[in-house]
Amino acid sequence: MSLTRRQKEILDFIRAFVAEHGYSPTLDEIARSFHLASLNGVHKHLVALEERGFLRRRLNHARSLQVLDPEHASAGTLPLLGYVAAGEPIEVIADPEEITVPSSMIGKHKNYVLKVRGSSMIDEHIQDGDYVIVEERPEVRNGELVIALVDGESVTLKKFYRETGQIRLQPANPDLQPIFLKEEQVRIQGVVVGVMRRYY
Repeated sequence: MSLTRRQKEILDFIRAFVAEHGYSPTLDEIARSFHLASLNGVHKHLVALEERGFLRRRLNHARSLQVLDPEHASAGTLPLLGYVAAGEPIEVIADPEEITVPSSMIGKHKNYVLKVRGSSMIDEHIQDGDYVIVEERPEVRNGELVIALVDGESVTLKKFYRETGQIRLQPANPDLQPIFLKEEQVRIQGVVVGVMRRYY
């Protein structure tokens, strides 16, 4: 997919910045470099680059932009299965839509997309209305973002920690408390491998 002149300039800037510093620039640094008064303008360019597969936003990183090789700049479609709460657990609602995602975000196992409701994961840069790409896989490591089925009834998006005699589902919002459950109360439905955002 072709890029506009400004999108290519921003992509080249990010690539050069990473090569020089070893980490990606912040939105402020990009805005200053291109004399953009609004961070929203930067956001729009980054979303366009991400949707075209030239960038990926890495989870658990403050400077989260990762430049992808051109051969990975392709897209596929995944089913949008409904909503997941980033707050109190709610049910996932079946939804027949499909959503286009960069192929670089698609994992080796079965993948699907959920739309986020709530603000419990804002410190992981996941906001209300974002889309999370979920990979179904058997192994889950402490600290990973998961889609957890609680008591066989409701689904929530949290960080997963297996502790002595219990499971801790940890929000990423200092105003919210973790959820402590017995292991038999929790079934992991998938691990979050990517986040996408639309700007209107």
